[in-house]
Amino acid sequence: MEFEHAPNEKGHKEVAPLLKLALELGPLAVFFISNTRGEQLMEAFPVLNSLEEPIFLATAAFMIAISISLAVSYYLMRSLPVMPVVSGVVVLVFGALTLYLHNELFIKLKPTIVNVMFGSILLGGLFFGKSLLGYVFDSAFKLTDEGWRILTLRWGMFFFVLAVINEIVWRNFSTDFWVDFKVFGFMPITMVFTLAQLPLINKHSLENKDQGSSAG
Repeated sequence: MEFEHAPNEKGHKEVAPLLKLALELGPLAVFFISNTRGEQLMEAFPVLNSLEEPIFLATAAFMIAISISLAVSYYLMRSLPVMPVVSGVVVLVFGALTLYLHNELFIKLKPTIVNVMFGSILLGGLFFGKSLLGYVFDSAFKLTDEGWRILTLRWGMFFFVLAVINEIVWRNFSTDFWVDFKVFGFMPITMVFTLAQLPLINKHSLENKDQGSSAG
């Protein structure tokens, strides 16, 4: 089994940005819908009543959805995306603990653990001279190595901020509020942060540099 190549590395395969986004965000949408409509789903399908609460149904659906997403990614690319694999492993481990111990604490801790791991991986990669964020955004942006380095540093720090926010939310609000915030809170925050990086991306875009060289 092979992992995807770095963005500027030979043998790297392109994936349509929208498809990649769907594969990465699809499981999260399944998690939200399953929790929101959990009671109706359990009424319609009595076999699901053994899960007792929507959050446990959502957890099981999340585990299945992320497994399918990774399988589809591998089928299409013949390699696995690094960040979704890390997230998927944590989802499966903490999801299994949530269902086995019937304690929603574990699935609530998942975003904290994943974000701390991502932040540590990105910043740790920089320590060893590797800009690992290119594995995530390679289909959307073509940047210089310096651009990837700066963007990786910023995202590494941002992941730690997300971990702190998750801890504040799940410790102080209801489970339903936490699930809603996971979709309608984290997503807008992440989108705003991403948009704030556009000046950096434009500055270090390989396409802009190529155009500048051609014009010169």
